[in-house]
Amino acid sequence: MRVTEKKLADGVIKLDCEATAIEVNNALKEAGEAFAMQMGVRPQPGKTVEQLCQEALGITDLDKVVEANAIEVLMPRALDRRNLVPAFPPKVTPTVKFERGKKFTFTMDVTVKPTYELSSYEPVEVTVQPFVFDESVIDKQMEDLAASAVVYEVCDPRPLQEGDACSIAMKCMDGDEEMKALTCDDRTYPLGRGYMPEGFDAALIGMEPGQTKEFTFDAPMGVEDDKPVMRPIQCTVTVNNVQKEVTPIIDDAWVKANMPMFASVQALRDDMRRVFEAQQREAYEGYVQQMVVGKLTSRFNGRIADEIYEATRDHLVQNLRMELQQQGMTWEQFIASNGGEQQFGMMLMMQTREVLVQGFCLDAVFRHERLTLTDKDLEDACYGMNPQANPKMMRQQLEDSGRGFALRETAERLKAARYVTEHAKITTAEVPADAAGAPAAEAAADGAPQAE
Repeated sequence: MRVTEKKLADGVIKLDCEATAIEVNNALKEAGEAFAMQMGVRPQPGKTVEQLCQEALGITDLDKVVEANAIEVLMPRALDRRNLVPAFPPKVTPTVKFERGKKFTFTMDVTVKPTYELSSYEPVEVTVQPFVFDESVIDKQMEDLAASAVVYEVCDPRPLQEGDACSIAMKCMDGDEEMKALTCDDRTYPLGRGYMPEGFDAALIGMEPGQTKEFTFDAPMGVEDDKPVMRPIQCTVTVNNVQKEVTPIIDDAWVKANMPMFASVQALRDDMRRVFEAQQREAYEGYVQQMVVGKLTSRFNGRIADEIYEATRDHLVQNLRMELQQQGMTWEQFIASNGGEQQFGMMLMMQTREVLVQGFCLDAVFRHERLTLTDKDLEDACYGMNPQANPKMMRQQLEDSGRGFALRETAERLKAARYVTEHAKITTAEVPADAAGAPAAEAAADGAPQAE
């Protein structure tokens, strides 16, 4: 991509960009694949994304559908080419029609991220709560382990009731065809768990060991017009016995029989503690760092331009809307649960300012202390963005997509936050002997540490 720049007024740089035909095709491919994934269209050998979207979604011109997204794919590559870090994503203005197989030219007015100075770069002083390991997570893990290891024992014969378990022999027929997956001679079946359709459980209620019953129940056998297609299934069931669910006691004998890698229950608990304590200490370190950076923001000097503030606020709202959509909550429900429009508006205003000021303060520290980035710093930043991803691969993907400038900004701020924390004067508050307050790790997990 060829990119030239021209400085305008007030820290704005105009970029004139020209993407090659190959870059345009690659952008359409990337945008098309992302769209297909978002719509749940899975790749199939021997078929293009265009073919799959036409078959699954009836889209005859995928390029037109993803055109705006493809142009957005090109935008960060232009920024990266000039090593510019924008204060907010710039708007792309095409100067020719966007078409597959042809060069594409466009312009962008980039508001470069401003620089600020702090009133002081002396070590920050904060008081934090002490680290207290939360033992309850081990007890909960032991309870979950016992619940996952339940066994079923035969109990005295009696008519089946709702919530009982039983051993059954069963044969199911769909018309003249036997349903082998449902046919068995001895299978433990707990009633009321939703493992079979309602009609099946209802037919079992009142049956006794040794009794056989033939009945029909409706089962879903596919979907048409977004509705399940129900079909009657002929079923013959014999109740072998009534059973009761028994939750084991996790003692030394159980551990030896089921988890021989541990010598005893205490060894198992010690291993759980090692894992959970590492997690809680990581959360606690995040809490301390957040406290330090929060105190650092009191040294911020300067005025943030309205357009930067508004763009950041809009970006936060956009991300929040996406999260709510994934959770199945409407925007209106979220606003109502947060005190209404006025209260939420004030919360959003405070959060926007906090995000911006923290970022600008860390930029100032990185610059003032002449810090530099290493490969590990970049990979640590990738891990922070997505702990489940491979950091090396994620770094490669970000740099290949032209988002190297965004990765470097994240890494610089992370390194500055660690630097400030390492050099801070941190005092640990004393906890009264009769106080069993929430551990600081919990405060970090809640995301609501109290400022000093």
